[in-house]
Amino acid sequence: MGAAAAAAGHTMPWPVLVVGALITAGAALAPDLDHKAATISRAFGPVSKALCEIVDKLSFAVYKATRKPGDPRRTGGHRTLTHTWLWAVLIGGGASLLAITAGRWGVLAILFVHLVLAVEGLLWRAARVSSDVLVWLLGATSAWMLAGILDQPGNGADWLFTAPGQEYLWLGLPIVLGALVHDIGDALTVSGCPILWPIPLGRKRWYPIGPPKAMRFRAGSWVELKVLMPVFMLLGGVGGASALNLI
Repeated sequence: MGAAAAAAGHTMPWPVLVVGALITAGAALAPDLDHKAATISRAFGPVSKALCEIVDKLSFAVYKATRKPGDPRRTGGHRTLTHTWLWAVLIGGGASLLAITAGRWGVLAILFVHLVLAVEGLLWRAARVSSDVLVWLLGATSAWMLAGILDQPGNGADWLFTAPGQEYLWLGLPIVLGALVHDIGDALTVSGCPILWPIPLGRKRWYPIGPPKAMRFRAGSWVELKVLMPVFMLLGGVGGASALNLI
């Protein structure tokens, strides 16, 4: 995203790059809020557990109400509503709306949630042996400091959207990107991912998009950890350098 913006003449200030990368990393965990064993469902204690129950039931209800004859019967909502392009856009749009209507506290809330998720996702071994309170404190202090840096003139509060009152409108973009990255990753696994819902494909509305079965792998397999993760990290580094006009 940063490289594309730089190519279009909107060079990304380094604080925006850092914050955007962290938000994307956190948002990439968000679609699994429909699964009680997922990292995001445990990240905020009873609050996220209760939200997981609501999202799972909502996803299952939407699936039952919109399935076509070719869609299989299900007993839960995992990998349905929250794993679609529409959900990604709605969540990102909601975050942008919160940022421009709730002011600084809205921005801090968005940063806090996604920084906690980023810590849980990127440093999960360390996070697992630490108390949740320590991770929350790290997220809160980091959110406060990063918001202060972004607020400085030229550091990116008004990046991409420069009209008065549109500060931090861009915060929704890395959230959309993170959710879509998660969905694309799931599409590469054995089960595929219904990214295109509600667009019907044949007799299915929840068609599991993915490559040919011979090219798929199981989630958490060596292909994901030894091949895809290094490749995506390299691509992220190149994209970040391009966003800053370093290459």
